[in-house]
Amino acid sequence: MKNGENCNKGRRNFVKGITASLLLIPFLQFCSDKIAVLMIRLSGTNHLLGHRLWIKDFPKPQQQVKIPYLIIGGGISGLSAARQFHKKGISDFLLIEMADHLGGNSSNGENKYSKYPLGAHYLPLPNFEDKELLGFLEEEKIILDYDKNGLPVFDELQLTFAPDERLFYKNNWQEGVVPKEGNSSEEHKEFQRFFKEMDAFRIAKGEDQKYLFDIPVSLCSKNEKTRALDKITMQQWFEEHNFKSEPLFNYIDYCCKDDFGLGIAFVSAWAGIHYFAGRKQDASAEKSDSVLTWPEGNARLAQHLKKYTSQKTLKNHLVYEVKIEKNKVVVKAFDDVKKTSIELIADKVIMATPQFVNQYLIKDRKQFTNQFHYTPWLLATLVVNNLTDNLSFPLSWDNVIYEAKGLGYVYAQHQTLNQIQDKKVITYYYSFSSGDLKKMRKEIYKKDKEYWKQVVFNDLKIAHPDIENDTEEMEVFLLGHGMISPVPDFIFGDAKKKASQNIENRIYFAHSDLSGISIFEEAFHQGINAVNKILDGTTLDS
Repeated sequence: MKNGENCNKGRRNFVKGITASLLLIPFLQFCSDKIAVLMIRLSGTNHLLGHRLWIKDFPKPQQQVKIPYLIIGGGISGLSAARQFHKKGISDFLLIEMADHLGGNSSNGENKYSKYPLGAHYLPLPNFEDKELLGFLEEEKIILDYDKNGLPVFDELQLTFAPDERLFYKNNWQEGVVPKEGNSSEEHKEFQRFFKEMDAFRIAKGEDQKYLFDIPVSLCSKNEKTRALDKITMQQWFEEHNFKSEPLFNYIDYCCKDDFGLGIAFVSAWAGIHYFAGRKQDASAEKSDSVLTWPEGNARLAQHLKKYTSQKTLKNHLVYEVKIEKNKVVVKAFDDVKKTSIELIADKVIMATPQFVNQYLIKDRKQFTNQFHYTPWLLATLVVNNLTDNLSFPLSWDNVIYEAKGLGYVYAQHQTLNQIQDKKVITYYYSFSSGDLKKMRKEIYKKDKEYWKQVVFNDLKIAHPDIENDTEEMEVFLLGHGMISPVPDFIFGDAKKKASQNIENRIYFAHSDLSGISIFEEAFHQGINAVNKILDGTTLDS
């Protein structure tokens, strides 16, 4: 959203959990005059391998590897930790990853028409005070220079092209994702009042002179009144502040699902407000909330980080046990290629894996990891002949459909310089918001392929009545543990604090679920902070 209305488009940042949660549901080819094939291409995680953590039927280790520093998990937190080791002059480390590639949820697929993201696919302009992230973007030529006022100059080809957002609302497409045209005067006033309150939260600081809402979350003020917002849901806050507008309610519900998977009825009010107030829009002269994006999404950022792991990576290795013995960390892992196990002996280990996985690797973790809630997600990537239905506003990068069950779709080829495309590649998103995520996770796996095919098409038909006839390919992904979802009492709760604490100064933890918010910046800083704690006992935000 533009003009000071800070919509984070966090849907594109969801799914920072370990790729062990990725389950690809195969769709069989079916007959149609217009649809040539409906297929699934297995990419990313071998979920069946991940499920073996429950039963641990692995062979005994036949090989032993000794290494000073070991990183478990090759997502953004793990890759960021590797970069930080490199910056500190340390090269004697190893990164181990279950999948056959690095990047976790910042990965991508590719068909003959376009690259496309398999999860996270954008990065907002960072807050100006986030010097570490600005430095990384400068290293990778995403920031080209700094202007006379010291503000970064971003590579325009890596910023979203216009038009970047549109909303299908009251039978027409309109610019932006905030419902505007067609609202009553009272609804318009409520939107204005809401955004005014969010603007106030964005600049407000506590008695400690820290922002009430900041990124990373660890930088936020310890103001008790503000932290009390973590005790209630965003819907309770909405009602307590006498908001009544249905379009505003639905918009905030969309935003909460967008960044957290869960809707307004389930998400912590502190987290809901952070969605709007955490980003300061101060890294550009235009005070813009533009975003950086690429056809392959945040796989581009992962690719930049991968160079720090060259010749230091074990892929296709599932870690199934981590424990401390005689002042060393003993890690057992299964090689899914050779079908053998190895034992790694390390001085220090960084667990760049989510807590729902860690509870099966390390003893006595389940006592607090059951307080971590992860929302399931569905993604569907479609190849379509056209998207010309009712084009009152042109096809954009982000396309949201009001009152749809899902969160709309993004257009992968929007960032390509060739804007004339024979086929269009879009990715649709759906979060399974629920008060009982465990039950929901079980239910979604009971549905067959035809059910999910129709869920996708029925939602998209609201704006594109002919979408089913115009689709040539569809890839559907179900993610059981899509992203960390901050329910009330989690962001500042005891479970997250306990899960973050190192074990005997040997085992350290780094994952975005320890921040409570699943965005690139949090994962990036988690990796950096873990290395800093190991080497000198400090963090960037201490």
